[in-house]
Amino acid sequence: MAKVAVENRAHPLYAWRILRDGTCDGCALGTVGLRDFTMDGIHLCTVRLNLLKLNTMDAMDPEALSDVRNVSGLSSAEMRNLGRLGYPMVWRAGTPGYARITWDEALNLANAARLCHSASTVAMKQAIGVAASTCSYKDWIGSDLIVFMGSDTANNQPVTTKYLFYAKKKGTRVAVVNPYREPGMMRYWVPSVVESVLFGTKICDEYYSVQTGGDLAFLNGVLKVLIERGQVDRAYIDAHTTGFDGVEQALRESSWSDIEGNSGASRADIERFADMLARAKNVIFVWSMGVTQHRHGVDTVHAIINLALARGIIGREFSGVMPIRGHSGVQGGAEVGCVPNVFPGGRPVTSESAAEMARAWGFDVPSTPGLSAAEQIQAAERGEIDVLWSAGGNFLETLPEPDHVRAALARVPHRIHQDIVVTSQMLVEPREWALILPARTRYETRGGGTETTTERQIIFSPEIPGPRPAQAQGEWEIFMKIGERVRPDRAHLIHADGGADIRAEIARVVPSYAGIEALKRKGDHVQWGGRILCRDGVFPTEDRRARFAVVRPPESALPDGRFMMSTRRGKQFNSMVHRARDPLTGAVRDDVLISAADAGVLGLRDGSPVIVRSGTGEMRGRAKIADIKPRNVQVHWPEAQPVLKRGVLDPQCGVPDYNAVVEIIPGA
Repeated sequence: MAKVAVENRAHPLYAWRILRDGTCDGCALGTVGLRDFTMDGIHLCTVRLNLLKLNTMDAMDPEALSDVRNVSGLSSAEMRNLGRLGYPMVWRAGTPGYARITWDEALNLANAARLCHSASTVAMKQAIGVAASTCSYKDWIGSDLIVFMGSDTANNQPVTTKYLFYAKKKGTRVAVVNPYREPGMMRYWVPSVVESVLFGTKICDEYYSVQTGGDLAFLNGVLKVLIERGQVDRAYIDAHTTGFDGVEQALRESSWSDIEGNSGASRADIERFADMLARAKNVIFVWSMGVTQHRHGVDTVHAIINLALARGIIGREFSGVMPIRGHSGVQGGAEVGCVPNVFPGGRPVTSESAAEMARAWGFDVPSTPGLSAAEQIQAAERGEIDVLWSAGGNFLETLPEPDHVRAALARVPHRIHQDIVVTSQMLVEPREWALILPARTRYETRGGGTETTTERQIIFSPEIPGPRPAQAQGEWEIFMKIGERVRPDRAHLIHADGGADIRAEIARVVPSYAGIEALKRKGDHVQWGGRILCRDGVFPTEDRRARFAVVRPPESALPDGRFMMSTRRGKQFNSMVHRARDPLTGAVRDDVLISAADAGVLGLRDGSPVIVRSGTGEMRGRAKIADIKPRNVQVHWPEAQPVLKRGVLDPQCGVPDYNAVVEIIPGA
């Protein structure tokens, strides 16, 4: 807390008001000030405290960017520490850097030129008709079993450990499926619970070690056991689902040698998991990017849902499926259409949906999907993008092969960077010009806004009185003003006088968000769909049934001497790293987590220098011996970006695969 106080010393009262009255801008658990919706007591985590400084910093001196060579050698953290972006600026080809301009000039320039759980969204929409958690956090406390897959909630959503503390007091058991035995998921010290602070809290009761990417085969194996033992809920399957027969046939025909080989788990462990699942009446599956950021992420989410449907756990209290969101804008952003392949309300981008939206808005809208982030860079490389508008994004630090990304960005004639701080992407030399538009944070937004949490709570986020960074404007106001200049004849159709107008518009075109228009002050909230979705097995699909999907795992055989590398997150927010050392694992940013067995074969000790090399590139690091499955290693992201290969995507959702087959070379 002392560090937080020092970082926010310029505006301490404003920082306090943000904590007291604002919604959390970190993960998607959801808060109103210092309270949440799951239990009494203070809700405050390090994720939120680490982000606080971004909201209270003063505006930077725009002269710092007049020659980008002066800042190009800075780390991302050092760039953020320059201060908030306060003025519109333009960098024209042939000049050394950015020059300050007026908002009128910036809007005219933009006028002249004319977004991690995507896999979950696709699979859940296909299978159960809704791309959201079917239960609430309150359901954790009272569930018989919570299964975490590819998720390190202790690090990324630390307040959930408090929920788990009280859930375990009521008898809930916790199972973890992961290649690495995450220390925070094994035992955690919940800072707001005295007993836990003194003695720690055992989180995981049952741990299952799988190969990186082996979750799909593991889940198929579990369902195969349940089918062969007659431990599926036939009544639920017959009454509320379709497609089970195809899944049953495929799994009965699958071999145990393939399942064990592709999952990295033994048949005995898979049967042990099936036994545990069969004994539990109420089960909640929780997963995150360890499941979704693979080339087969959509299929793996389908496998989770297959298992949940087979046990009949979707649609009732203390049970369900929960893709836990890491960022507070993910759930709501997708639901109001901030993704390339859906309109607001989850409508697919088709000619029929486009016609529906045209009737609602009074003007024609495109009927073809947009490009995913990876596809945008591919198009930029081919010279097919005239304008690239990045609102809060940084492709240079989030997509594989950063050198390639840099070259692609340099080919775009006109780039618009709408953000609150300087990012490395802004420093790529423009082909014609690059424009910086300084934005406000959620706490500075005129009329307030909303956040949608993992459990579908739509929470009002009030405007917080306090200092503002020079000439920065609200995110939505920037889009609106440029839109009004691009098509002045439609200005009256897209104009809003404040956040209340936008919330009324959302309620009009997104039926599930009914009630958002009434949110006006701190504490106002509405949970769309109620506590439980798909209650009693009634699904929002055409025939009111959920759909099983036949999914087959990819072959996972590794060449001799190679390892499967996955990327991990430490104390960071997206690509913004807050701490060089992860306090839960003790790992620093260039550590390569490797098993003791593999380290012994390679002659490595803790701290031994190594090179991690793929067919794409390499990074230098140091070995850290960890409790991870042999032939698997983990490296922090985005440090591992040079090792990842571009263009390796999940074909169903376009999400890049943040894993790679690598060689570990000692003595670098």
